[in-house]
Amino acid sequence: MENNPLSPHIQIYKWHISSLVSITTRITGIINIIVISLLCLWISSLLLGEETYKSVNYFLNSFFGKFFVVGVIWSFSFQMLSEIRHIIMDLGYGFDLKTTKITGSIVIVGSFILTILIYLIGRNLI
Repeated sequence: MENNPLSPHIQIYKWHISSLVSITTRITGIINIIVISLLCLWISSLLLGEETYKSVNYFLNSFFGKFFVVGVIWSFSFQMLSEIRHIIMDLGYGFDLKTTKITGSIVIVGSFILTILIYLIGRNLI
């Protein structure tokens, strides 16, 4: 019996930008669903009284809360740009290797640029 692997694995497989964007899109999709659920809970905490709502605001104003908010902004930005890329691909464009590398790079770099812009706009610096 041969000891050859049945499918490629991490030691053989070479990562491509398209696979990185695809996997990250799936992960950010899960994160975004969780964040939307937490946002709904936070808004519904107004029904429990002002003190509950203020305790969540206290967390969001801390260092970890701000880090969390910036991470969520990046997650939504990445997801949005990736979905635009997929809509274009659904229309039948951008399947050649060079184009997929370029659009994948645009999604990655664009998500960071969009995150910085949204943060600066939110801080009234722009």
